[in-house]
Formats: sequence, structure tokens, C-alpha cells
Amino acid sequence: MICRGKSRPLNSYSFSVISHKICVAPMLDWTDRHCRYLHRLLSRHALLYSEMVTTGALIHGDRARHLDFNAAELPLALQLGGSEPADLAQCARLAEDWGYSEVNLNCGCPSERVQRGAFGACLMREPALVADGVKAMRDAVSIPVTVKHRIGIDKTESYDFVRDFVGTLSLAGCRTFIVHARNAWLQGLSPKDNREVPPLRYEAVYRLKQDFPALEFVINGGITRTAQIEDHLHHVDGVMLGREAYHNPWWLNEWDQQFYADSRQADQTREAIEQQMVTYMSEQAALFGTPWQSIARHMLGLRHGLPGARRWRQVWSDHQLKALPPEQVMALAHRPAA
Repeated sequence: MICRGKSRPLNSYSFSVISHKICVAPMLDWTDRHCRYLHRLLSRHALLYSEMVTTGALIHGDRARHLDFNAAELPLALQLGGSEPADLAQCARLAEDWGYSEVNLNCGCPSERVQRGAFGACLMREPALVADGVKAMRDAVSIPVTVKHRIGIDKTESYDFVRDFVGTLSLAGCRTFIVHARNAWLQGLSPKDNREVPPLRYEAVYRLKQDFPALEFVINGGITRTAQIEDHLHHVDGVMLGREAYHNPWWLNEWDQQFYADSRQADQTREAIEQQMVTYMSEQAALFGTPWQSIARHMLGLRHGLPGARRWRQVWSDHQLKALPPEQVMALAHRPAA
């Protein structure tokens, strides 16, 4: 079922209690609705996030294109990019009307394009403005309003800076902070380098939890192993995973049993997930004319580390096969190499 505005009762599919224990990060051009559908097949409990959507795109653009999602993706948060409190409030109402479980404000993206729009990581320099936006959204909706941010900007590694930022937003009512444990360098680094070059300082996020024990903190950045998740959960309330979860989606299949004591999906296989995705591809083609390639790209890491994975990826990536139905492509992908 596609969630689409007020075509159903307000929040009829949203979750009353959201767990931030394990989250999949919002990733531009990656975590679209098809990616999230795959991730939900692998984990019932992980909180999923949309790609960042700007307030301008929602107010002036094609809302359905940006907001529609499959009810199977829930619980699901919408990440907004913007700084004008009235616009943020309007878009938060749209998120609630559409059935999202949470609305999240991006205060961590360092790209020059985002800076020109006066939002993202540069907003950390204006905590009062961010607080006004948080308050406006909280006044407009009943779903949670959260903030994703860095531990600092540029090369100044002052804990006081991020502490005061969190303190100001907490006075506006924000209770959950998703913290990428790196500074954002606003000049001289690409967005890719900003995810790798500034040093990780997990201890700064741990210290925020110590200084604000009543608030919820979710740590993000450089986390690639289950053992790391377990270690971080001794210090903070939740962990957000990004690129590793995308490139190795089968990792998500461990999470429900490991972190939520839910073994219902423990026996599922990669082949069963692939078959469910093939069924989904056929449905999307019939309903919306969606080519299977735009969906299959998100599952190319599903057989990561297995024998034959490279050939399997090549078949699912072969545009010469685009005219074939996905059932036939799957059969070719599993056929022994000539």
C-alpha cells in the first residue's frame, strides 16, 4: 500500500513508539523508497530514514514524488533540509499527513550546494534559528521532531560548541539528537571527504549523553561491525549506520535477533529476499512503469562476500537485459557461468 497524503486517516500507519536503537542513515540518491523496501524486508525494527528533501521542493514541487512511500517501510522518518521556521512547520505537517513516523532536521550536511541554501551543517552556527525551527515544527505536529548534526564545524574541535548547540535545541523541546561524530569542514573538502577525513571523536558524543542524561543520543560515523554497535550502546541510546548498511544489506538481517530479541526472520535466505524484491519489481512496473534496474541497484550488495557474487551483480547490472522481466533476470543471475 502506498502512503499518499490524506488518502487515509491521519497517521493510521505510523508507529506510536519509535525505537532509535538501530537506524539506517538518510543517504542522498541511495535511501529512496525502493532501497527502504529492501531494508525493511531484512529488518522489522530498524528505523529507516528518507533521503533529505528540501522545504522548497515540498512547498513548490511535486510532493507525491518526494513523499510517497510503501506502508511496509514503516517506521520511517522524513529528513528535511531548510532553515525558515514557517516553511519547516508546513513541511512537518505534510510529513505527518503523509504518515511518516518522525521528522528530522538536517544540520550536518557540509556540501556547498546545501550551504548556499543556508541549511545543513552551517546551521550549527545559528543555534537560535535552529531552535526556532524545532519549536515551530513541534508546535505544528504530534510526531517526534529530531535533529541530525555534527560535533563541530571546520577545524575547531571545541566540545563547548556542540554542547551549547544541543542545550539550546533542548530548550526548544528537541529530545533526540543524531550525532555524526566528526566535524564538518565547510571549506576545502568534498561531501565524500567530509565523511572520511575529519577525525572521528566518539567520546564527544558519549560526553553529550553524560551531560544531558534525559536526552536521547544516537551515534553515527564509521561504524561497520556488529561489535562496534554493541560497544556504542553501552554509552549512548542508539546507533545509526550508513554506507556499510547500504553496500552490505544482508548485515541488517542480523539486527532483529541481535538487538531486539526477535528471531522471526532469522531463517530467511538471501534467495528469499531476492525473490520478494523480484515480486516488488513486477508490482512497481505494473503500477508505475518503474524499470526494474532502478530497484535492483539497491540490492547489488545482497550477496556480498559469497562465491559467485561478482557474476550475480554483473547480471543484475546488465542494461542489455532491461527488456526482460525481473523473474528471468534472476534466473540468469543464478545460472552457472558458461
